[in-house]
Amino acid sequence: MVILITEFMDEQAVARLRQQFKVVHKPDAFAQPEQLVDELANADALIVRNQTKVTESLLHLAPRLKLVGRLGVGLDNINLEACKARGIKVIPATGANAHSVAEYVVVSAVALLRRLPAAMQGMQAKGWCRAESSDGREAPGRKLGIVGLGDIGCRVARLAQSFGFECTGHDPFLKQAPANIELLSFEDLLQTADVISIHVPYLASTASMFNAKVIASMKPGSILINTSRGGIVDEQALLKALTSGHLGGAAIDVFETEPLPAPTELARLANVIVTPHISGVTQDSNQRVSGLIAERVANELHQLSKG
Repeated sequence: MVILITEFMDEQAVARLRQQFKVVHKPDAFAQPEQLVDELANADALIVRNQTKVTESLLHLAPRLKLVGRLGVGLDNINLEACKARGIKVIPATGANAHSVAEYVVVSAVALLRRLPAAMQGMQAKGWCRAESSDGREAPGRKLGIVGLGDIGCRVARLAQSFGFECTGHDPFLKQAPANIELLSFEDLLQTADVISIHVPYLASTASMFNAKVIASMKPGSILINTSRGGIVDEQALLKALTSGHLGGAAIDVFETEPLPAPTELARLANVIVTPHISGVTQDSNQRVSGLIAERVANELHQLSKG
């Protein structure tokens, strides 16, 4: 059986797959899918991250395809309906990068409360800026509002509480609050949280969820962190709220268009952390995610080979 991998994957996990199957690993292939016609025609399994668009037209080029392994948890780059119609199983790496995302969120929240990005810019520009950099805030007593209380959202809460944050949350699918999280309406969370972290999938119902009106409803001076998907936050509305002073800061790891066609204006602001969709990607999480997907894909293919 043949496995096609179109993005980066831990080499040890790839090596384990090579011991059992024919593996075609092209880490940059997502950028030129038209060059994958021959590989797709023979692929029994496809392993992707978030850049490979598994569209109906791509699936049409892969008549043998039985599995799609997702090196991550977001599935918005995969046409799930088309996969279902073909009987193609989609396997995400649920939970394998939850700690790395949670760590990014909490570290970013603390850094922005302490105004560390602004202090770094001040040191670069002036050489010494202690007086204007000494008005940061601490985590204890501050409220961290979590929008979406799945595995990652709950992991954020547990880690944030160890720093002293009081955690609130909103999730319309939950009737009972997880331990030590106060469930609030979306409106109440917006108005009371000092930091808001977004952990919802990108769907028609969550597109532009944080638009200009919603951002205006946030507590003055609060911080917005997005590690979910870029289209959930209106980037221009966020930029205006940051430059006007309504928001105190933001950490943005995901963007509506990725890769960015040009440097984002957000990167110029002293109260913003911007990163290239890496909150869930570390050496450690890559090993966990890759290992989990390699194991699950291998198990599924072995089962299929038995008929």
